[in-house]
Amino acid sequence: MKATGLWWGWWYFFCIVDIVLSRSAFGFEDSTHYYNNYVEERIHGMLSSSSPLMVPLTLIEGADSKGAVCLDGTLPGYHLDRGYGSGANSWLIQLEGGGWCNTIRNCVFRKTTRRGSSRFMERQIPFTGILSNRAEENPDFFNWNRVKLRYCDGASFSGDGQNEPAQLKFRGQRIWLAGVEELMSKGMRKANQALLSGCSAGGLASILHCDQFREMFPATTKVKCLSDAGMFLDAIDVSGGRTLRNMFGGVVSLQEVQKNLPNTCTNHRDPTSCFFPQNLVANVKTPLFLLNAAYDAWQLQASIAPPTADPHGYWNDCKLNHAHCNTSQIQFLQDFRKQMLNAIKDFSKFKKNGLFINSCFAHCQTERQDTWFADDSPLVKNKGIAQSVGDWYFDRVGIKVIDCAYPCDNTCHNLVFK
Repeated sequence: MKATGLWWGWWYFFCIVDIVLSRSAFGFEDSTHYYNNYVEERIHGMLSSSSPLMVPLTLIEGADSKGAVCLDGTLPGYHLDRGYGSGANSWLIQLEGGGWCNTIRNCVFRKTTRRGSSRFMERQIPFTGILSNRAEENPDFFNWNRVKLRYCDGASFSGDGQNEPAQLKFRGQRIWLAGVEELMSKGMRKANQALLSGCSAGGLASILHCDQFREMFPATTKVKCLSDAGMFLDAIDVSGGRTLRNMFGGVVSLQEVQKNLPNTCTNHRDPTSCFFPQNLVANVKTPLFLLNAAYDAWQLQASIAPPTADPHGYWNDCKLNHAHCNTSQIQFLQDFRKQMLNAIKDFSKFKKNGLFINSCFAHCQTERQDTWFADDSPLVKNKGIAQSVGDWYFDRVGIKVIDCAYPCDNTCHNLVFK
């Protein structure tokens, strides 16, 4: 499906902005921080619904009195489209993604964007994929109350601190709690069904907050969680270092995330390790569905082969287009896939959990209409993503599907950057 000229124009604009910022204003060493926006804007550039529902932004009034504010101290916000009919008392909460900030410098920059301030958030956003209001685009959840909680803290809705000299508020945990409290007042406390989902950094947040979300409802409410592209691995990069561990370590320390991490992990691991989903998912009590591309496009760009690990650009062509990867690079990526499959072994043993791992070069497949539910959506064992998530959520059939290794899957919508 082809994107409109408008979307492509915005994609190109943001790509150029991200490249310029990463290589000049903030220095080459900080460029990993901006790769997330590069991939994310590319994804938004491929939204395929020609005229999606546009949903306005609502700020959470009074959240500041609880200390629940964005990095710059502005009010957090969300977008809500009301459910109706059989979905009137069903709620889907989508936690927005958008990377992290792990240093004072990139957090200060972040508060000048929509990822750190509601001042710069879009006044309305399109609801597509799992948020669509059309049965033909979102068969199981189209008439639910569907919410996107905006991400403006930079620590997957989990930090709780501040830095006065830089005028930074690290209040992700409070934003999460204020958001849920606000939605409860809007009718979510009467929910008979609820699904907490999220993409990328929001997918990590949906894992971190899954059991807490379950506890906010009575036992009679059906509650499950979905993590899309949230399975970030503590992987070795192409230089032999650990780029993502270094980044996560900065996030956890700077934003005082450790106090909000599950004690089932922190009792025997260091806080940074407990920010990695591979050390969390097997201990989540609430039913959880993991949706991930085995060759996650963001992790390839920012964790496996970032500029800091590949200063001579040996991986540049491969990162832009997987078809340009040589044999040794493909083998490195196959090893990454094996690490992912190993990381979910214990998780997959629980009947309550769901799994959809496709062998694609993609990132965030629930929010894109073409990957969520369309005539040519990605398939594993002849099942698409929307059907798999729906079958699992409604207990129609157990779903644990793992694709064969690249290049066997010809249904992928791979992200190609050039």
